[in-house]
Amino acid sequence: MTVLPDSRIVLAPLAGGPSTPELAAAVARAGGLPFLGAGYLTAQALAEQLERTRALTDAPFGVNIFVLRDRSVDDAAVAAYADELQPEAARVGVRLGEPHFDDDGFDAKLSVALAAGAAVVSFTFGCPERADIARIHAAGAEAWLTVTSLAEAQTAAQAGPDALVVQGAEAGGHRGNWDDTDHVATPLQDLLRTTAAAVGLPLVATGGIADREGVRAALAAGATAAQIGTAFLLADEAGTSEPHRRAISTAGETAFTRAFTGRRARGLVNEFMRRHPHAPSAYPHIHHLTAPLRAAARAAGDADGINLWAGTNAALARAEPAAEIVARLRA
Repeated sequence: MTVLPDSRIVLAPLAGGPSTPELAAAVARAGGLPFLGAGYLTAQALAEQLERTRALTDAPFGVNIFVLRDRSVDDAAVAAYADELQPEAARVGVRLGEPHFDDDGFDAKLSVALAAGAAVVSFTFGCPERADIARIHAAGAEAWLTVTSLAEAQTAAQAGPDALVVQGAEAGGHRGNWDDTDHVATPLQDLLRTTAAAVGLPLVATGGIADREGVRAALAAGATAAQIGTAFLLADEAGTSEPHRRAISTAGETAFTRAFTGRRARGLVNEFMRRHPHAPSAYPHIHHLTAPLRAAARAAGDADGINLWAGTNAALARAEPAAEIVARLRA
């Protein structure tokens, strides 16, 4: 790993709004390695964000890309969930989205990231093809793969990455696992120790790390760096929505849910999660289905109608400039 800063602090991608060029640049100037989340953006929008980032800083940055496979889903369960959501859509005056599969523009976004000079391209939800990793290396960049189990780590190591991002159960947002099963997620410390003992690659720890003690614990357990997301959600430079900021500021219980996207993710428990505990496993189909509902709730400032992704230590997040957050986290 040649791009890792001395601080050992990595800004998580935070796709879906909180990720901004301003946040990435601020973290980079403070001595961290920032990632921009390519998820949900068009390739053109990603290119514009990367151009803006490069205008703000000449420090290294990374880009995170989703790896999605077109797997079969239970169409009847998706249709039943749409029926379940219809009253809510009618109440706020929107039409539900059309559930469908897409690969989130994988090839186009990889091309954009490399053309923009990303120092690292990381992947989540799956393992890219060896040819993709070779393409990253040919561009002089590093490839990092997200894993959530020892089995995934061992498989990922065979693909030729430069590092593994080891995601513990405490992480906010989507689980990075390569399937969407209901298996019990492994706590970060346990996963780090077993992975460090079995895989000869640098490990980047992520999941529930929100203060200096958490960073030190991750490094002591075998990580080379700590990737941190929730602690930056209240940063001045983050694009976190106003209702999401309010919820983080009064952080309560977090739990896993598929209600918003059809894929397990950890967020602050709200009414939407409580009303829809049995959403089917169907990503990104459910994401597209609920997108109009979430957009309407966000516009109305309704924290009970949007996904409030957050890790288990969300209560430690503070509203302050990103540079001060990096300074607090430095081990």
